[in-house]
Amino acid sequence: MKGKREAPSYLRVATAACFGTFLEWYDFLTFATLAVVLAPLFFPASDPNASLLASLATFGVGMVVRPIGAALFGSLGDRIGRKPVFMITIALMGLATVSVGLLPTYEQIGIWAPILLVCLRLLQGLSAGGEIGGGAIYLTEHAGEKRRGFKTSFLQLMGPMGILFSTAQIALLQHWLSAEQFQAWGWRVPFWVSILLLMIAFYIRSSLEETPIFLEMTKETSKIESQLLNNFRDPHIRKTMFLLFFCISSSGAILFFCVQVYTMIFLKTTVKLEPSIVDRLSILATCMLIPLTIAAGWLSDVLGRKPVVLIGITLGALCIYPSFELLQYLGATYSQNSQSFAMIGVIAVLALLASILALVVGPQTALLAELFPAKNRNSAATLPHNLAAGWIGGLLPFIVTWINQRWDNNLAGLWYPTLFLVCAAIAAAAYLPETKQTNLHH
Repeated sequence: MKGKREAPSYLRVATAACFGTFLEWYDFLTFATLAVVLAPLFFPASDPNASLLASLATFGVGMVVRPIGAALFGSLGDRIGRKPVFMITIALMGLATVSVGLLPTYEQIGIWAPILLVCLRLLQGLSAGGEIGGGAIYLTEHAGEKRRGFKTSFLQLMGPMGILFSTAQIALLQHWLSAEQFQAWGWRVPFWVSILLLMIAFYIRSSLEETPIFLEMTKETSKIESQLLNNFRDPHIRKTMFLLFFCISSSGAILFFCVQVYTMIFLKTTVKLEPSIVDRLSILATCMLIPLTIAAGWLSDVLGRKPVVLIGITLGALCIYPSFELLQYLGATYSQNSQSFAMIGVIAVLALLASILALVVGPQTALLAELFPAKNRNSAATLPHNLAAGWIGGLLPFIVTWINQRWDNNLAGLWYPTLFLVCAAIAAAAYLPETKQTNLHH
């Protein structure tokens, strides 16, 4: 009877955590998807490229401030509880995103349009820093001791699902509306949709309880201090934070942006496949990633977190460069001859890359919580995780493209993620502890 009562409780917790994280990713990435549309509306310039760069830079602002949000909300999560922070971050993200959809354009209010847009992006970045990582802690502390990797792996699907939902919605709007209608008001609709998603997420989360682990800590002491500075003073926690940053989060971020973002840029710009074909391939790759990520989480319960993650990082280091080389050859072959074997080959390569990404991110949610003691967990996990996502993963497409142009070679930039993953694999093999049996109450 006890198991029967616990199952629905965890399902409710998982739904709230996953839906909220989905909303964060949806809100955060909708801006990136619409960067080309927003550029002339908020950053008018005689040079269209300058407007686009300004729009992309505004997206980058959100990525850069994520670690600040992680430090702020991670520290609050250790001091006032996981749930209050959980509520604050979702409210900030939702309200900021809806506000983007209500902003007047440059033509209407002049310079205040880009200023307000940047301010809203800053709020989005801050909230994402607290949510992405904090949600993992909240979910894992509710997951119990058994099958923790499997039960928490679902959270890792929210990033791809956010990309998928945002992309599909914009594609449908562009199909239904004329170009003039979409430019005039249609682009605002994805931002307005956030208010509905926010209301649902807020309602679901408001009914949840604080994690049992944090409640235990409050019983032991009446005052819980902020642990952010203590994390850096403690040599063991400091070392573990570096391992999380360098081995787990940076590797996952690099593979995520390689597989989910740069691959599609590469197929459109370098291979020059038709955009409609690439969009369908992107949807297919995301759909393949879903069961693979869950399977990797389950596998980490069987084999352990370390071997699964290490295999993923090592395969990434070995396969990234040749995979893109193969994509270039197969894509060019398909473009010239429309041969089905070439497209099957492209899909097979995307499946391989999705499998590698899944091996690293599947156990990641559980690892974030298992690496640190309860009193330090929120702040110690969220800061390095968001620093890696924002500064390592988020900059990857730019760095790879810059190296390609510098060396005048379409594949030269891929040595950056390759060498990074080689170093991460060596460090993980030598120093990353096994955490599968960790008691989260300590």
